[in-house]
Amino acid sequence: MAGLRVRSALLTGANRGIGLGLVKHFLQLPNPPERIFAACRDPKGERAQELQSLASKHPRNGALTSCCVDSVDVTDPASIQAAAARVTEHLKGSGLNLLINNAGIVKWNSLDTTTREEMSEVYATNTIGPLLVSQAFLPLLKKAAQGSPSSELSCSRAAIINISSIGGSIASESSWDMIQIVSYRCSKAALNMLTKCQSLGYRQHGILCAALHPGWVQTDMGSPPLTVDMSVQMMLEVFSKLSEKDSGTLLDWEGKVIPW
Repeated sequence: MAGLRVRSALLTGANRGIGLGLVKHFLQLPNPPERIFAACRDPKGERAQELQSLASKHPRNGALTSCCVDSVDVTDPASIQAAAARVTEHLKGSGLNLLINNAGIVKWNSLDTTTREEMSEVYATNTIGPLLVSQAFLPLLKKAAQGSPSSELSCSRAAIINISSIGGSIASESSWDMIQIVSYRCSKAALNMLTKCQSLGYRQHGILCAALHPGWVQTDMGSPPLTVDMSVQMMLEVFSKLSEKDSGTLLDWEGKVIPW
């Protein structure tokens, strides 16, 4: 993990599962980010209590590392823009090194029962949300890249990481017999294409863009064999090693390339 030097990071969907696990592990790094922005839809709700408790131990002022809980509804452009303005103010002229689009939902309907409304709802969160959030924070990512002493693409310089899924790989038939979840799979396939487009469009600005499959993790959206801690620890190791050759790819929690 020695190669990961992130001054600031923002995560969506940070109140549970992978998002909360990432916040915990970032705070435990030997060189943690100075600013961690942990965003979720309802930061004052019951499902965000653990995150709020964690953030209270790392206040916004008076500590080398601060964890700030912010409200972001990734399906609401106004909410996203308001959050971007608040983060810009907190950073006081500095850029944002790492944006992790983690917020996601799943609907457990089959190919025959998936509805138009369900498909639209899942796409709004899993695909359109990462697009809008990335657009809103692009100026801060550009600023971080421009201010970096390195010209190489990396998470330490500036990066967008989209939390995706092998279920969005068109080349893979992973777990189809067990879990169809068509709307989720389609939304993640679209997210993978968004990642590729971002890598092509933002490379000129010095921003690395990659999609990561965290594994089938034991959260309220998944099941074993991986625990959240195992997945997050291994993904952070992948973050530390990402370079230009990885931009625009879909990788798993071990850093292995997953075919589109």
